Amino acid sequence: MATATRWGICSAGRISHDFLVALRTLPATEHQAVAIAARDLTRAQEYAERHGIPRAYGSYEELARDPDMDVVYVGVIHPEHLPVGRLFLGARKPVLLEKPLGMNAAEVRELAQVARSQGVFLMEAYWTPFFLASERLYSLLAQGALGELTVARAEFGAPLLSCPRVVQKELGDGALLDIGCYCLHFVTMVFGEEKPESILASCFLQPTGIDETLSVVLSYRGKRQAVVTCSVAAWLPNQAAVSGTSGIIQLPSEMWSPTELVVNGQREEFPLPPPSQPLNFLKSTGLRYEAQHVRECLLKGLKESPIVSLAHSELVASIMDEVRQQLGVTYPQDWA
Repeated sequence: MATATRWGICSAGRISHDFLVALRTLPATEHQAVAIAARDLTRAQEYAERHGIPRAYGSYEELARDPDMDVVYVGVIHPEHLPVGRLFLGARKPVLLEKPLGMNAAEVRELAQVARSQGVFLMEAYWTPFFLASERLYSLLAQGALGELTVARAEFGAPLLSCPRVVQKELGDGALLDIGCYCLHFVTMVFGEEKPESILASCFLQPTGIDETLSVVLSYRGKRQAVVTCSVAAWLPNQAAVSGTSGIIQLPSEMWSPTELVVNGQREEFPLPPPSQPLNFLKSTGLRYEAQHVRECLLKGLKESPIVSLAHSELVASIMDEVRQQLGVTYPQDWA
């Protein structure tokens, strides 16, 4: 690998813009965006000019053939994660692929198998655990600061029904796959990648058949429980908390991108660097932390992240499959 990690960017969408802005908060000696592809060449060229990227392509296949990059960030819509992920992994390109890694557990397992067979790095882009506040949280849990864990809760809600991507089933969205996955990822991390003994889910559906508001209760051995609520119909407090026999740690706002903790009543803050351009999503300069982690993995020659492992992605996907089965939410990919 060159001194700087050379990033290829797949798609010229809103999240790709924010990822590029986040990269600019890191030293140019460590991270460089060197190529971008979109299905519309003009769009790719606009992004290349806006972000100072040397090469622009009008197809993902051209990007996959580019030999002068170290890793590809993939920010396409959910139903495209499997075919586009296969494309780059098949070209032996390390991949950071936006969440959810696949539309279901079968797709996640397929991508993991392709990555392993090709011997290349693959990570699902759950950015939450790489925030400094998250690192502090998991350090405290590892130290036993809360005693025996008893309850974890997480909630994420925002009024998104006006966004076609969220309500159109063919675009592969819905409350669970769009934002609820962050909550399930969080509680799965808190409980140490343990598979729940039981899952109980309830929701309200949109006329299109996607989930609008849902709650999930996950029960673990030893009388431990996680409670998750998400909604694309209304704002929620968007908090998370972990309780134990010796105290409580709270993420008081934006639990998916935490910049503060309240540890037994004591507040700790972890501010983000300011963006150089306007962002599409709140706190997106925090994407810098997952980019740093990917660089560290590649420098060590790792084929997957020790924090967001492929096994972790498969577990979260299997939980979401069970939740969707209980809710009656299906996608064409479930019958592929």
